[in-house]
Amino acid sequence: MQVITPNKEAQPVLNVKELLEEIKASPYKNIEIKAPHTGVVGFAGLQAGDKVRAPRGTWLEKPGTLLLELTRERNKKPLHAPENGEVVDVRSELEGQFVEAGTPLMTVRHYLSRKEVIDLILQKALFLFRAPERAKYYFVPELDQKLKVSGKRSVKVTDGMEMFIVSRMKRETPLSYSGPEGLIYAVYFHRGDNVDAGEPLLGICPEDQLTMIQDVVARVQSEWEEEG
Repeated sequence: MQVITPNKEAQPVLNVKELLEEIKASPYKNIEIKAPHTGVVGFAGLQAGDKVRAPRGTWLEKPGTLLLELTRERNKKPLHAPENGEVVDVRSELEGQFVEAGTPLMTVRHYLSRKEVIDLILQKALFLFRAPERAKYYFVPELDQKLKVSGKRSVKVTDGMEMFIVSRMKRETPLSYSGPEGLIYAVYFHRGDNVDAGEPLLGICPEDQLTMIQDVVARVQSEWEEEG
């Protein structure tokens, strides 16, 4: 039985506290709204400075703020805000014009949430072990039991350690961990879900950096102010 071994990913040494200060200095991400297909643009009257809301509801059944509509062959397709934020730019000169797919139409500035800041820090600070192919991933039974009993940060991994069963097209293949020694800090997949190739499966933290990372995460949780 062939064992899959993905390429190792070099992880540079990162000053987590400096990264947090950089994020605090610019706590936003700009979301460019592009035309998903060709059509005639009809903006919803929003201007720079207007607030927009993300989809809401238990199943996100309530759409976000209407940004614009694209009309193609007499069919109107609405485009809604994907995140909470503020409109910073509207290409109003395109009102009533036919545009190609991929044309930038608006820009929304989204203020990072507490969870997003923590995720951003962890994705840069941890070694990310990524899926080598699109498949379903399961921990090997012994490791799965240990995680359930002891929790993530009590499980130490080493290079070459067999960790996963990869299930794809009715075949199952063992997958060994390839990377630096450390503790499992984050698990980025759910049992039975398909994971795309290149997406992270695990975030591994060197033991000597665990306390520092935990301190920074605790600081974000206590100090980061959510936008109302």
